[in-house]
Amino acid sequence: MSRIFVHGVGAVSPAGWGVAALRDALQRNEPLPASPLSRPGWEKPLWVRAVPPAVERFTFLSHPRLRRASTLTQQAVAAALEAVGQDVAAVQSGALRLRLVVCLMPGCVTYSRRFYEEVLRDPATASPLLFPETVFNAPASHLATYLNSGHASYTLVGDDSSFLQGLALAAGWLIEGQADACLVVAAEEMDWIVADAVRLFTRHVVQGAGAGALYLRANGLCSPAVELTHVTDAFSFSSGVRRAAAARTVRAQLPPCNTAELLCLGTQGLPRNDAEELAAWEDWTAPRFAPKRILGEAFTASAAWQCVAACDALRRGEHPEANVSVVGANQQAIGARFVGIP
Repeated sequence: MSRIFVHGVGAVSPAGWGVAALRDALQRNEPLPASPLSRPGWEKPLWVRAVPPAVERFTFLSHPRLRRASTLTQQAVAAALEAVGQDVAAVQSGALRLRLVVCLMPGCVTYSRRFYEEVLRDPATASPLLFPETVFNAPASHLATYLNSGHASYTLVGDDSSFLQGLALAAGWLIEGQADACLVVAAEEMDWIVADAVRLFTRHVVQGAGAGALYLRANGLCSPAVELTHVTDAFSFSSGVRRAAAARTVRAQLPPCNTAELLCLGTQGLPRNDAEELAAWEDWTAPRFAPKRILGEAFTASAAWQCVAACDALRRGEHPEANVSVVGANQQAIGARFVGIP
């Protein structure tokens, strides 16, 4: 990695709207209360951690492309605008070349469910207005339109690890001079279909929802700043490669423990799910935290929260450096390292 700086971070989570709410929840270090979510045909609800309603209506929702956009898109845009901050005007005017990466796993499942429910009920009356919101590219398209960005806009579909893949992709663009800035966003929304699917694999997982964003630039160093110094190789744990081996290999590519550093894990507080990642980092004696344990399982958004929380802690001078470990839900393990610059 070559002089790639995090100029801004943004988050929407079950803790609330904004990085400050995320920080407060992680500092309390207690899992947020779960709430019931009804599932058709079941008497017992599913238990989830949903994003609370915003205190006030955001002005960006008046944009024509966002009036009917899914909750997923609204949360992605909110996190993105918080991360980009004062540079939004420069992007919209064309003075700043911005490339965009949006990472998803289930994708726009709520509108997909609604659309197919209408198709099954009566195909003749199924709303064509819902269909555009069912595609994976919808959030990236809406965000690029709002920012008036005509440069590359990518959507990465994968498990938690795809957010760090997005960071590596964006860093490559910046190093090659293909953009002045890059925005990497991950977002996941709440729906009974996803919560029920998660339950089929691990009964005690609580689904979360929300979004996270990192705004990267290769120059214009701000103070205090955070540098993205390293993204490890990605190690698949399919095709005969065990999950534990992938986690250990990621650990080997990141620096050894320093007592002042921070470790941001992707564990959930569930022994069966966490065993491989915890074993890979068993030598780590410095501070650590795991947003999923507090906020719930939100796939790519969870990985984004790990990076947002790490960068926020470094910008506030709480730690000089941080490692992020992501052992994905079903694909691969990957890690990243951030360094604070006073």
